[in-house]
Amino acid sequence: MKKRAPFEIAGSIVEAGTRKTIEIPVSTLSDHTPVTLSAHIIHGRSDGPTTFVSAGIHGDEVIGVEIVRRMLRSKNLKSLRGTLIVVPIVNTFGFLNHSRYLPDRRDLNRCFPGSPHGSLGSRLAYIFLNEIVARCTLGIDLHSAAVNRINLPQVRVSANNSVTMKLAKAFGAPVILTSALRDGSLRQESKKIGVDVVLYEAGEGMRFDEMSVRAGVAGILRVLKETGMLPKAGIAAPKAAPLLCSNSHWLRAPAGGLLRMYKAEGDVVSEGDIVAAISDPFGEEEIEVTTRYSGIIVGRAVVPIVHEGDALLHIAAVKFGDMAEAAVDELATQLEEAPLFDEDEII
Repeated sequence: MKKRAPFEIAGSIVEAGTRKTIEIPVSTLSDHTPVTLSAHIIHGRSDGPTTFVSAGIHGDEVIGVEIVRRMLRSKNLKSLRGTLIVVPIVNTFGFLNHSRYLPDRRDLNRCFPGSPHGSLGSRLAYIFLNEIVARCTLGIDLHSAAVNRINLPQVRVSANNSVTMKLAKAFGAPVILTSALRDGSLRQESKKIGVDVVLYEAGEGMRFDEMSVRAGVAGILRVLKETGMLPKAGIAAPKAAPLLCSNSHWLRAPAGGLLRMYKAEGDVVSEGDIVAAISDPFGEEEIEVTTRYSGIIVGRAVVPIVHEGDALLHIAAVKFGDMAEAAVDELATQLEEAPLFDEDEII
């Protein structure tokens, strides 16, 4: 059988059936320390799609880095067909500084498609889009909530994209939330060059959350199975169908003070439910917070100090509350029963 051609990227060659970490030059820090975009390439022995998995576009969203680390230990990848490009930290500057942003306070996920002669964010976006994304037909981009918030595991896709919707269902997170493409985002610019991107949101900025990590690893492997890059054996399908949510709303604080939250991510709420209370430091005044929406909580604030107008709960609309609770419970049960990925086992 004819051997598959090697994969070439950034001046490096990865032979079929091997894996290699390569460094793509990005910039130099003020003290002359070089900064690179590190990518791990797994080039399968057999032909197949080329897919990228990225994390750390926002430097404080570290949960994606842990998901990538565990996923790369999976024994299933030995049977990979096609090529997998894994970039655990896109925004090295933000990651080192524990910051969502780049040193010039730009949001990298609003800098695409970028330019080789623009700002630091623009240059990094240009390198990532052209050196990594443009080589692929599909991408999986990993995110978490911002610092001081937490997200229920969820996949975000465009409402009118049948390809990503199918892959989102295969991923198996409890919620699929349709969301519009944003100007300057990786999802938007990738779509323009013919690359579909599935976006996974879970957990909290600067924190690891075990259920969110396990759901992310399992979801990536399921997507690779769905696209034919991995065999079906050893990768379990989700026990419950994800909930499709076409719209969502943020419930905001009616006043500033000390927040006591009565609900958590994954809980189902109905219009008029009391979900939190806000009081002044002396306990003289207390305001009950009720929701104007029915649905499932897909995100919430985790800091008990709020100002008027702060985002408290992110509620996604669902048709049947009992189905929503069942889907979340099934996911939690499946992930709790699964062995740890650090033991090289797959759920």
